[in-house]
Amino acid sequence: MTPPDASGSSPESPGENPKTPGGAPGNRWNDLDRPPLNATALRRALVRDGGLWTSLDVVPSTGSTNTDLTTAPSLTEGTVLVAEEQTQARGRLDRRWSAPARSGLFFSLYVEPGAGVPVERWGWLPLLTGVAVATGLSRAAGVDTALKWPNDLLVTVGDEERKAGGILAERAGAGVVIGVGLNVTLRADELPVPTAGSLALAGAATLDRDPLLRAVLRSFEQWYGDWRTAGGDPAASRLQEAYAAGCSTLGRTVRAELPGGHVLTGEAVAVDGDGRLVLATAEGVQQPVGAGDVVHLRPQG
Repeated sequence: MTPPDASGSSPESPGENPKTPGGAPGNRWNDLDRPPLNATALRRALVRDGGLWTSLDVVPSTGSTNTDLTTAPSLTEGTVLVAEEQTQARGRLDRRWSAPARSGLFFSLYVEPGAGVPVERWGWLPLLTGVAVATGLSRAAGVDTALKWPNDLLVTVGDEERKAGGILAERAGAGVVIGVGLNVTLRADELPVPTAGSLALAGAATLDRDPLLRAVLRSFEQWYGDWRTAGGDPAASRLQEAYAAGCSTLGRTVRAELPGGHVLTGEAVAVDGDGRLVLATAEGVQQPVGAGDVVHLRPQG
């Protein structure tokens, strides 16, 4: 799972914060502003014959939902694990983050694209998840969620874009575990850094996590189904078009901090068919970037 840090990475659970309002997570009534998820109702709404989701469990607390699934002895496609709190949440570059219990949506899911989707196209899964989350939140919460390449979720607080969530995908067995972390009710005094955000701070129409999670998982099911039916082709499934339309990184001057310490600066002009960010450098070269932290640079002047 993942959200906001100062470096633009993608931690699994949004926000490193020692303050946990209301005390121990074991008491379901310790923070009435943050009621527990209704696992029974979620399963009734999402798990059905012929659908993608085959199981959905909610646990009060765990170290990391991604770790729980990636280390499971066996997995069935459509497994969803949700945690009310994560104590050892992981993000990209092994960053560690935590958030107050029941302050967000912290979950992981498992999919197996199968032989019909070439493995080289599986790299689109984090981007697909970003599109699905943004689409679901737009419908359920009326929040315009922008995507920061490759795996951050941004909301607008005042006139400023802030990171409210993130995505972490990891290979597991015959498929992929995808973790999502999203700040929902995080308050201003709970932010890990001033540049973090939440749905509450962005003025969401609802902060009820049950319908938000249902909307996100239904949106993922639709986008994933279309993408898999198209053999993972991001153009034929319209995924590439949708991602580009919602990507806040495109059109900006960015600094890409690449593996090995190399740094590349340029204007983000496209997301190519492999899901890579294409930068136009000052030397007139278009350079695709497949991995690394990307920092949005402020306009000069």
